[in-house]
Amino acid sequence: MSTDELVMDPVVAGTSARGGRVSRRDITGAMYKISMKNCAFFARHGVLDEEERLGQRFYVDAELDVRPAVGIEEDSIEATVDYGLAFAEIEKIVTGRRRFLIETLALDISRTLCSVFPQITRARITVRKPNAPVRGVLDHVEVTIVWPQGPVASL
Repeated sequence: MSTDELVMDPVVAGTSARGGRVSRRDITGAMYKISMKNCAFFARHGVLDEEERLGQRFYVDAELDVRPAVGIEEDSIEATVDYGLAFAEIEKIVTGRRRFLIETLALDISRTLCSVFPQITRARITVRKPNAPVRGVLDHVEVTIVWPQGPVASL
């Protein structure tokens, strides 16, 4: 579809910079990604009793595909995902009840974010555990979960 076709679309929702009409689907249809990297929390997840007793730092990356409720040109925080509130949701989960698996932790985060923020169409959550109890030297163990799952979701 050319720019002129977009401007002349009969479904009217606003005016373009050139004075022509633009369609509602073009204003509200814009999708974008919010990325939150290296969110750090102290928690007590893991299978071993020592992991619960000592605790450790966990790192979370969240990549959120967002379809805003109204066009992003409206400049409305209510229409998108407030990443301060998203961070607070992640923090509640990570610092909350113990999970034995970081896979479960990542899944709980992704499901919660998609539930709390209906504008999120897909959440890709990575949880890193730097002090994983393995016999050997490694930087960290990480798990990535994509929600919702299906043929569209790929790692």
